[in-house]
Amino acid sequence: MIDERYLKLLAKDYPNAQAAASEIINLRAILSLPKGTEYFFSDLHGEQQAFLYQLKSASGVVRKKIDELFEQSMSEGERAALAKLIYYPETEYSEKKKKEPAFDDWCRITIYRLVEVCREAASKYTRSKVRKKLPENFAYIIDELLHADCSNKPHYHSEIIRSIVATHMSEEFITALCHLIQQLLIDKLHIIGDIFDRGPRADAIMDALINCHDVDIQWGNHDISWMGAASGNWACIANVIRLGISYNNFDLLEDGYGINLRALSIFAEQTYRNDPCEIFIPHILDENQYDPVDIPLAAKMHKAMAIIQFKVEAQLIKKHPEYGMDDRILLDKIDFEKGTVKLGDKEYPLRDKLFPTVDPKNPLQLTQAETELMRTIAASFCHSERLDKHIRFLYSHGSMYLRINGNLLYHGCIPLTEDGKLDVIQSFGTNHSGREYLEFLDGVARNAYFAPRGSTERENAKDMMWYLWCGAKSPLFGKAKLSTFERYFIDDPETHHEEMNPYYTYIEHRSACEMILKEFGLDPVSSHIINGHVPVKAGENPVKGDGLLFMIDGGISKAYQSQTGIGGYTFIANSRYLALAEHKPLKTGCCVEENSPKVMVVEAIKQRVTVAGTDNGADLSRQIEELNALLQAYRNGTIKEK
Repeated sequence: MIDERYLKLLAKDYPNAQAAASEIINLRAILSLPKGTEYFFSDLHGEQQAFLYQLKSASGVVRKKIDELFEQSMSEGERAALAKLIYYPETEYSEKKKKEPAFDDWCRITIYRLVEVCREAASKYTRSKVRKKLPENFAYIIDELLHADCSNKPHYHSEIIRSIVATHMSEEFITALCHLIQQLLIDKLHIIGDIFDRGPRADAIMDALINCHDVDIQWGNHDISWMGAASGNWACIANVIRLGISYNNFDLLEDGYGINLRALSIFAEQTYRNDPCEIFIPHILDENQYDPVDIPLAAKMHKAMAIIQFKVEAQLIKKHPEYGMDDRILLDKIDFEKGTVKLGDKEYPLRDKLFPTVDPKNPLQLTQAETELMRTIAASFCHSERLDKHIRFLYSHGSMYLRINGNLLYHGCIPLTEDGKLDVIQSFGTNHSGREYLEFLDGVARNAYFAPRGSTERENAKDMMWYLWCGAKSPLFGKAKLSTFERYFIDDPETHHEEMNPYYTYIEHRSACEMILKEFGLDPVSSHIINGHVPVKAGENPVKGDGLLFMIDGGISKAYQSQTGIGGYTFIANSRYLALAEHKPLKTGCCVEENSPKVMVVEAIKQRVTVAGTDNGADLSRQIEELNALLQAYRNGTIKEK
């Protein structure tokens, strides 16, 4: 029974029986449409060019639609050129304008073809939903072209296109059509964590996501580190600066977010003037365009921030013994005279023995200069408007996990014990496991940014953000330790090993995946887990748990492509099948075909899924039920019509 007070509120939107009945008819029609296509990406790691290519091409679906429509009427080269135009309309239009002798004819033909592709892309949606996506300045024209009956109005259709070209609006119109096609082919976009670090421009990815019409994000540990940095956590700030410098990402830090590194460069140059800092030379995967930095100076800045990070992390561990991370305090295990460090019962020679800012009597204390430096850098993070905008978007569109349309999405893992059961973790004085643990941590992450400033709640949550980055029981990290210190200073590869959570062994088995799905209230018969975080190595199957789990970190990050052998995965869920698109490492300036992904259907759906079978469909069905109750109330006189 629906509350009469609610029906009276509903009546404000539907003031009479006709309005209610009309909306019921509309919603029932929507339920019968095929569900829109969902795209799932993971571990983007700042690789804006590769991600934007995959996004614009809808992971190869744009080209597939073009082939289906024009295989009999266009050559292979023409179809490839049309696809490239849709991906990059601004640059491709300019190229055609220079090269095409009959440019106006090219514009007219191209608009005809783009309208056909657009009509096909819009076929899953209601006309009203398509209208909402139309660019305002061309909304009427595009609507007419998409829905005009060409067989009865050929002259009308042709005259619209001729007029567009004659009035010199073809560039804007073609560009608008291309962007509309991109939007229509992706109904929902899911990002399974790790937008930040390693690649050059995570900020450009964030801008693109903000402009997407329907996107959600499941936080990764690299995202949470940036969120912690934006909240003012010094350990997170030191970490994102260190990682940024280590991958030569000065454009992101300085141009992207306005983080002023001048104080760090002066400090590093003075402190490590006679130190070559060879083990701290950055990985040069991408060149900076706006902020080129002298590599020897970058190495000094890298070392300076690494030492600061080890100090502030150690202070945080001592402040929170409940983290159980005492083994990560290593500066106090160094014998500065011998140039060795002790791990457990074994002593190891250090690769770098120069520590001018470390006091052997108090190795975890920041020098006065280091303290002032961190205050300066922290102020840059707190006052960056663009960073604040992006972090707020991560919060408003993000979460620790998401259940949507029968799929369970999370970045790292669900912590398990050695015997495969849900691990029970104590945090803030209470025990947590499984779904409830992730929901608890979701609240903690939000408190770090939004709880009252200066409150104990905010300070503890802010500290916890660093634990979520690298803590042994963090579901975003999923390893026993992060061996950053060992990788810098110790040659022995055994010390670099990071033991994975038992989760990563158990997900090979169906029973563990079924247990996790049930823990989150999903039916293993019809549900799946979409997971990221751990790159799928070359030759390894991304499908786990007898088809219940898909690991989609395939190496979009250049840093991982030597391990994965590919350029990343996109998981695709449409009304007919589930598929994995296996991408090649992106080659810029080459033909479309060289970047086309290999799409593998991993599960065919016997009966085509309609909107009725989605979460949105369940919401629409509830609305229909409420509107039926309102309609009945109008008819029996309980509520008066207006």
